[in-house]
Amino acid sequence: MTKLSVNVNKIATLRNARGNNIPNLEMVTKSIIDFGADGITMHPRPDERHIKYQDVFDLASIIKEKVEFNIEGFPSDRFMSMVLEVKPHQVTLVPDKEDVLTSLNGWDTIKHKIFLKDIIKDLQNSGIRSSVFIHPEIEMVEGASFVNADRIELFTGLYADSKNSIANYVECSKQANLMSMGVNAGHDLDSENLDFFIKNMPFLDEVSIGHGLISESLFLGLENTINVYKSILQ
Repeated sequence: MTKLSVNVNKIATLRNARGNNIPNLEMVTKSIIDFGADGITMHPRPDERHIKYQDVFDLASIIKEKVEFNIEGFPSDRFMSMVLEVKPHQVTLVPDKEDVLTSLNGWDTIKHKIFLKDIIKDLQNSGIRSSVFIHPEIEMVEGASFVNADRIELFTGLYADSKNSIANYVECSKQANLMSMGVNAGHDLDSENLDFFIKNMPFLDEVSIGHGLISESLFLGLENTINVYKSILQ
């Protein structure tokens, strides 16, 4: 079964809007885990506009003892120092610029092969699984294998924009599997487009979903929404 990792950035965004601790990020994260999520994803950005670096330290042990912990981000010195101390189960490397609104670009794993290979070596030496965020292009999958990534995460924003445009994702999934890499996916997935994606992907270990799931929970409630996603994934 494909695992569901819930990105809690939007919860932190709502909390930060009023400058206090409502909603309580720890309480909501615990609830998401209790409601059946297989993992929690956090993506602290340099400006800390949603998840703060302190959030990662505060919640790491709570998350890791129950489900998989995935931290996303650009591997700056500050980011790497944090993840090597926290030691999440997985780190997803994203090529974000400092002022980017959301992650829309994948790594050029060929152009940045030396940089990525060194970063991934540091992660693996600390027992952390590495995942590289890429667009659904065979060359980028092959580049991810060259830098010794454990997994790729396929950017699904292109699929979400044109619901049936999945052929490249299928081929990348097959190629990654042939190269002994796991396959994750994320960005703009929701309860409407996830079913078709899941049914057509030959290899898919995990989906990371935040914005769509949290938005739908405003109507359905958080527990019901997670149950909907888990039902699709099963």
